[in-house]
Amino acid sequence: METNDKPKILLEKDGMKFVKLEKNKYNLSYSIENKTINLEPLINFELIKLIYDLNPDIYEKVVLNKIDESEANITLLMKHFFNDLGIPQKYSHMSLKQNFTEQGINFVGASIFSEKPTYIPSDVELLPINNLNIDCTVVSPHKVNFNCVITFHNLLVIPAFIEKIMGIIINKVFNRLKKFIENIKM
Repeated sequence: METNDKPKILLEKDGMKFVKLEKNKYNLSYSIENKTINLEPLINFELIKLIYDLNPDIYEKVVLNKIDESEANITLLMKHFFNDLGIPQKYSHMSLKQNFTEQGINFVGASIFSEKPTYIPSDVELLPINNLNIDCTVVSPHKVNFNCVITFHNLLVIPAFIEKIMGIIINKVFNRLKKFIENIKM
């Protein structure tokens, strides 16, 4: 990153803000509101899976294995966006823990480096995530603020053009989730 290490806004659009905090560390923030339903019961591992299920143009495969009510493993196989550039296809295989806080719900996770799921092709590379922290702050029964900090492995090189593309993809992913939830009628 720049020598002054100041956070840099990569994308701010549709109520979503994606910021580079420092080398390989990013922050995503957005809110979801629906005045007709109580949102808090929706914030669980199934919501995490829904985020990816709403985006079949971005993810080839999504597998959620719940260990119990507070722990799960999730595997995401991304589409091969950069094949023409010689960049290998990526997948994420993470352990996630769900915690209840005074403000809402928190998800903490990291890549599982010790195993590669058998259904992931051998030439696909792990996207190494050292830490994922998603704070879901319940502002009211009908509004939740999401703040996600993701730190990739320090040896991962993320070119500036990939950061911009990440922002566009993340905006698409979370905009679809937001529209889906905000359009639920009860």
